[in-house]
Amino acid sequence: MINKVSIFFLAAFYALIVPFSTHAQDKAYPAQYGKPFKGVPDRRDVMLYQVNTRAFSKTGDFAGVTARMDAIKDLGINVIYLMPIYPVGKLKGANSPYATMNYDEVGKEFGTLDDLRKLVDEAHRRNIAVMLDIVANHTSWDHPWIEKPGYYLRDSVGQIKYPETWKDVAQLDFRNQELRLSLIHSMKSWVYKANIDGFRCDYADGPPLDFWKQVNDSLKTIKTHKLLMLAEGSSPKYLSAGFDYFFGFNYFGNMKGIFNKNKSVKSIDALNERDYKDAKEGQAVVRYLTNHDVNGSDGTPLDLFGGKKGSMAAFVVTAYMKGIPMIYNGQEIGTPFRLTFPFTGKSVDWSLQEANGDVLSDYKKIVAFWNKSKTVRRGTMISYSSDDVCVFSKTLNGEQVLVLSNLRNKPIDYSLPVSLAGKWKDAFNGSKANLDQVVKLEPYQYIVLQK
Repeated sequence: MINKVSIFFLAAFYALIVPFSTHAQDKAYPAQYGKPFKGVPDRRDVMLYQVNTRAFSKTGDFAGVTARMDAIKDLGINVIYLMPIYPVGKLKGANSPYATMNYDEVGKEFGTLDDLRKLVDEAHRRNIAVMLDIVANHTSWDHPWIEKPGYYLRDSVGQIKYPETWKDVAQLDFRNQELRLSLIHSMKSWVYKANIDGFRCDYADGPPLDFWKQVNDSLKTIKTHKLLMLAEGSSPKYLSAGFDYFFGFNYFGNMKGIFNKNKSVKSIDALNERDYKDAKEGQAVVRYLTNHDVNGSDGTPLDLFGGKKGSMAAFVVTAYMKGIPMIYNGQEIGTPFRLTFPFTGKSVDWSLQEANGDVLSDYKKIVAFWNKSKTVRRGTMISYSSDDVCVFSKTLNGEQVLVLSNLRNKPIDYSLPVSLAGKWKDAFNGSKANLDQVVKLEPYQYIVLQK
């Protein structure tokens, strides 16, 4: 016998299914371009690289990125994510790449769909996966949806709302099921028409969590592709919605506190515990020393983390301790200036790699060991940090890696646990190393050992 509760759930189920099925019938997906990429890395093994297309090259387009794909590969990158590739809105606009005018088109400033496909093809040829940036929370004021009833939040007098800090964009209304399905359709279409390998979802804190679960559940129905999903949100709750990763806002802020306010290095341990409490195997935080936002607002890694030496000590911890490392374009050559919004002024000066060859070689060395060492990527981590030195071991299948990184601009005598003293070898050059009970570390010195 069907009761009122059963009728309610049947009605709710029907309300969800019918719009999806009719939407799918009304709007077909593009034909698959190329062959789905089989080289997408295991989510535990990603070395991520953020590409700000406008600032990446003097031309500010896809061709400028494609031209440097060998250099990206040489750095040891296996996944890149492109900042928004869509047409940018002009009405009430600030020329922000995060004011999307059409989710289904390539912005002419970046090139054509064929140019994007070539970029993806060249990345895949080098065994690099490509993610796109999707801005789901809002659109530009001249987006075609602006006339659609129910697609945007409105105030008491019927005016479309905008996010408090961004007046150049209009706030979408995620109570509207048709809107949700339109966004999901656009995302899935890029998988087919450009053969992309996942998404970085901008401002994930804006749309409701159940929308993101809907996104991930729907994308998982594409069985021909393995997709990586990153939420630009600060909470572990995004892992429960099916994301592989969430964003290390708190890690970045904590590292700034360590370097600039003498915060205890042990504070990273509490952050690790909070971030990974309910994570399933392979789910992680994407951690960084810079990105397109904080580079402009806060400063470069050189500004924030003690120049060349200090920023490398910070990067070793960021890359090896607990998380998926992300490098922002130009970081690897010690770019000394900010790339400021809207990223159409200065571009990365790649000739700096000649003057800053020491920085580039350090990044390559650290990334190469990440790629080589399954123990670093997947091993069980134990922290032995002091207030000044980040110390941790990683263990897997009988192999152990030990990292010591002095995050202070002064010499530190670190008292090593008895169990860690003794014979090791240098992880970078293979030379023998013997650790005494007290390890003397120079300012911003880092040591990586294995046995």
